[in-house]
Amino acid sequence: MRKLISDFLMSHPNIEVIGTARNGKVAIEKVAELKPDVITMDIEMPIMNGLEALQEIMEKHPTPVVMLSSTTRIGAENTMLAMEYGAVDFVAKPGGAISLNLYEVKDEIVKKVAVAAGVRVSNLTRQISSRRQITSTLANPPVKQEVVIPIVHKSSPRIDCLKDKITKTEKTFVIIGTSTGGPRALQEVLTQLPATIKAPILIVQHMPPGFTKSLANRLNGLSDIAVKEAEEGEPIVNGVAYIAPGGKHLTMRKTGMTYAVHLDETESPRMGHRPSVDVLLESASRIADLNFLTIIMTGMGYDGKKGTELLKKNGRTVTIAESATTAVVYGMPKSIVEAGLADEVVDVQHIAEVIMDLIKS
Repeated sequence: MRKLISDFLMSHPNIEVIGTARNGKVAIEKVAELKPDVITMDIEMPIMNGLEALQEIMEKHPTPVVMLSSTTRIGAENTMLAMEYGAVDFVAKPGGAISLNLYEVKDEIVKKVAVAAGVRVSNLTRQISSRRQITSTLANPPVKQEVVIPIVHKSSPRIDCLKDKITKTEKTFVIIGTSTGGPRALQEVLTQLPATIKAPILIVQHMPPGFTKSLANRLNGLSDIAVKEAEEGEPIVNGVAYIAPGGKHLTMRKTGMTYAVHLDETESPRMGHRPSVDVLLESASRIADLNFLTIIMTGMGYDGKKGTELLKKNGRTVTIAESATTAVVYGMPKSIVEAGLADEVVDVQHIAEVIMDLIKS
């Protein structure tokens, strides 16, 4: 596997492989010696596994890391921990622990390593301002306690002006779109929202099948709101964040006076993504009696730009873009800002405060 990955990366004209390591202990030693720009690392390794090595690397020699992970339940849970510990991204191994058919994800590995070379390491090591911290993964999400937790935020004059765009007589839905660096950004935002928030949250995080449920469970265990992987036909209610399952587009449908989740795995991926932020926003643009608060956060590419344009044209929405200062990859939010679609640009640690200011307006 080390030979295959080295060959893949060396085929790129701008990538040089300067070393390999057979376990996490050797990896830490070589990182200190060679000072690479990017590291690829398997979670499953002898002597010291990828999670242990990742934590030590991010503490002593902060470097962008792209993890390789199996699609088992434990593999997916450990991948979410790796994202929390500071990994930039991950690639799902197509053939289990010893994956000799890695050629199937060759392009993905090369692309993600190239992207990782350009990220801000400080944004990977910055402490997440969650209210709660846990270290174990959760197979069964806990029942939520209805607790009121005040959020303190000094509104800027521009945020005060945006409150007028949210029609008080209509219900508001929050939509969040993100990609590379998204799990950490979502943890930053969702863990600061109170369970009493008077809005549902619909989330598209670019992620393959088999990983979004573990992401939802992890965030659910850390948050006061309920966080879950979206299920076909379920009602959309306040205080719940619905994460689009990997491999399916998330949309919404009106059923009588309520709204329900609709999942689609028949429509083709958009720009290589299913779920797609654009598809969710297009769905929202067809609903005339809702307000929307759209948040576009870290990620490469420009998924969400066309959908935001349509929603701005056809519906009532306030659009927030994550700032270049905190975005791990300033691609998706940059496309929103450069197109003139962002009503405000906000550092990720303040996005939850802005959401609550606007929802309570």
